[in-house]
Amino acid sequence: MPKKPRTNEIVPNQNISFPIGTIHAVTKLYQVLNFREIFGKFKKNGIDINKLLQALTSYKLADNFSIKRAHEWINQNEVLEIFDLQPFGERTLYRTLETIGENREEIISDIQEILFERYEFEHTDINMDWTSIVLHGNEAKLGKHGYSREHRPDKKQITLGISELADPINIPIGLTVEPGNTNDQKHFKKPTSK
Repeated sequence: MPKKPRTNEIVPNQNISFPIGTIHAVTKLYQVLNFREIFGKFKKNGIDINKLLQALTSYKLADNFSIKRAHEWINQNEVLEIFDLQPFGERTLYRTLETIGENREEIISDIQEILFERYEFEHTDINMDWTSIVLHGNEAKLGKHGYSREHRPDKKQITLGISELADPINIPIGLTVEPGNTNDQKHFKKPTSK
């Protein structure tokens, strides 16, 4: 049986690949869930926040590396063309994420409203739980010594409170982040970010 010819040397080329199916799914769901209206109200000038978020979401669903890598991926000519974007600086992406973070409560509330209207979820019981996360640095202002569920009383920690709609929905609806010395009873009374 004759042997098939083999490639002896791999020659790099400039070909790129990206997940067109993921991009189409993100674009479609962005439209169906009316995200353009939700996010569009937070940035009126400069680069279109919706195009940038669609590109970033596509990247995170496909490769999910750092924001620096996301910036490089989106700034490829082919990707810029798909999302109708002009080349932009890395700081633009960070500023966009800051804007999202600063307005997260309103954004999450708007998304929840659309999901409940569109899919007619029944209202059920709520599951609530609290936990702590050990910090290995000293920069977090909320980092405090407290009861450590991870048995690390030597480390500072933060506490998290999480709530979700119970079965059959199981969708997160609230999150609180408190100093590491906040006990569960006190944390329970804190308002959540919806």
